[in-house]
Amino acid sequence: MTPVHMWLRVPAWMQFAVFVAAFIALGPPQARAHPHIWASIKTDLLYAADGSVTGIRHAWTLDDMFSAFATMGIKAKTKGQFTREELQPLAKVNVDQLKGFAYFTFVTIDGVKEKNAFDDAVDYWLDYDPKAAALTLHFTLPFKKPVKAKVLKLEVYDPEFFIDFAFAGENSVKLIGAPAQCAAWTEKPDDPHFLSSQTLNKNFVPSEAFVGMGTEFANSILVQCP
Repeated sequence: MTPVHMWLRVPAWMQFAVFVAAFIALGPPQARAHPHIWASIKTDLLYAADGSVTGIRHAWTLDDMFSAFATMGIKAKTKGQFTREELQPLAKVNVDQLKGFAYFTFVTIDGVKEKNAFDDAVDYWLDYDPKAAALTLHFTLPFKKPVKAKVLKLEVYDPEFFIDFAFAGENSVKLIGAPAQCAAWTEKPDDPHFLSSQTLNKNFVPSEAFVGMGTEFANSILVQCP
């Protein structure tokens, strides 16, 4: 990725906010980097009556510092709180720009990686938790064709490790309407130097990582059906 491309991707994700300057110093592709945004994720796989997967539904909770920056330009009727309607323009910006990055969601069906597996995101919105001071982005990715597979693998990650994704914990993946014989589990390589879901206002000093290493920290969802 060129330095210009790296510069462009920052306002692409954040153009509704006013803090682009905070990320100017990303450097050239050979430079070392670390995550700037942390996202805690939950994912539902949506099944049809015939046992095929028709889509996936994401909920990504963003760290409090990013959430604070992203909401700086939004006028709220109630101070410190934001309604879904007030956040909807920001939600649209996010899903529109995520499309260019394949929604950071990658699919393997019975061992074969599928490109362009999803239609555009639908049913998207943001909500805001005033207690946690955090935004959560909700959106659904419909499969272009319903998927029937013995082994379905979904990976969620940013290849350039600008965003560090992590499962929200137990029950972060659900099968909605799946055949009873289907089973799901999650996998993610552990690395104590990159603690996902950290907030930027903590005394957190991440280890250096090479830009492009995001695949090494992929969150994998595996579903096996008979």
